[in-house]
Amino acid sequence: MSELPNLTPAVLIPCEQISGRVRELAEQISADCAGRELLVVGVLKGAWVFLADLVRFMAVPVTVDFLMVSSYDSGTSSSGTVKTALDLRSPIEGRDVLLVDDILDSGLTLRHIVDDLRRRNPRSIKVVVLLDKPERHRVEVTVDYIGFTIPNKFVVGYGVDYAERFRNLPYIGYIEEPQAKG
Repeated sequence: MSELPNLTPAVLIPCEQISGRVRELAEQISADCAGRELLVVGVLKGAWVFLADLVRFMAVPVTVDFLMVSSYDSGTSSSGTVKTALDLRSPIEGRDVLLVDDILDSGLTLRHIVDDLRRRNPRSIKVVVLLDKPERHRVEVTVDYIGFTIPNKFVVGYGVDYAERFRNLPYIGYIEEPQAKG
């Protein structure tokens, strides 16, 4: 792994605020989905911390599965081409699905995932994202639950990374957007 500059993220959303909001989201989802069992689908790698905390607060029965897609290649902005690296192991036909993602940025990746899941004939799909960057949206995607609307900053922490670093931070921080080496 190449050397990365010594970066110290500034706090954007402290861990206490995240915990409170995740609990609120779980309560709302539980109320909206009362009486149903949810298949909670996490988008790896960024959503795993959010998903783990979210399901611990939920009051409805859940099963969990993951998928992994990529649209970033090795850069910091979307390439526009979405590739599936890991698909679901659970069939979703006739099931109630809650898709959990870390960031709604351009919307390209999330729309690709939702469209793909809809083709598999679930009974319902609801989408929850921890972070929404409205300034960056390039396509429209319906999101049922949003944790935080944030400015167009390069964020890390709470599962979100830069070059696989910073996922372990208990808060959402931001760093000055890394410059591509030329």
